[in-house]
Amino acid sequence: MSLLEVAGLTVTRSDGRVLVDDLSFGVPRGGRLGLIGESGSGKSLTALAVTGLLPPGLRPAGTVVLDGTPVIGAKDRDLDRVRGRAAAIVFQEPSTALDPLMRLGRQIALPLRRHQGLRGGALRAAVLEALREVSLPERVARAYPHEVSGGQRQRAAIAMALACRPALLIADEPTTALDVTVQAEVLALLDRLVAAHDMALLFISHDLAVVGKVTEEVVVLSAGRAVRSGRLADVLADPGDGYTGSLVASARRLDAALGNAVLGDAAGGAV
Repeated sequence: MSLLEVAGLTVTRSDGRVLVDDLSFGVPRGGRLGLIGESGSGKSLTALAVTGLLPPGLRPAGTVVLDGTPVIGAKDRDLDRVRGRAAAIVFQEPSTALDPLMRLGRQIALPLRRHQGLRGGALRAAVLEALREVSLPERVARAYPHEVSGGQRQRAAIAMALACRPALLIADEPTTALDVTVQAEVLALLDRLVAAHDMALLFISHDLAVVGKVTEEVVVLSAGRAVRSGRLADVLADPGDGYTGSLVASARRLDAALGNAVLGDAAGGAV
């Protein structure tokens, strides 16, 4: 069984509108999958659904099994044991995950204290190691989120997500709010850390050029439904429908404008 198994996932609003429609995919241990689609396609709702974090008013159905734990219908105490240990999320905007009134070091310490029971000097050492892994200086531990740059905030959010070495990292548009140079740095950081700790990765984005830097398998979403899936190289070579074709064309233009070779490499010269 895969680390994450999603079968027939459907998310419905209280008024009956379907936002995610019969979605199925799996992420094996150590595997990497890109979830691609435009704004409103259901990408972020999928991330929230697989971790049991959907807001009130949204009803999930289908099957989601994360590291052997059924998510849909699970009690909060059972999900609390899974979040942070089996899976962790890095959001698009780090302010979503970071408390503006708490020093960053204390925030990184929270999952270490909760899931690993660390205290005292061991906890402090683990926090500093988490910061070092994302190339942040020790002084960041004493800073509040507003006292560091956007790129540093995102690195701190990554440090918090990875502190307990989750089996699955869910990265939900983690570079969209950053400038191009910082985007490249954060993508390289995620790629390195996921590989170093043999974690699985579910990478969510609207941009195939970005996804091509960190994963080779993709699922394309449109209006909550999967319209294409498979190896990134195959999707680039044969989009298969107009919507996926438009995403591929947009990614090609961006890739060319930035002077990258990511899509060409991924497609084995097909692009």
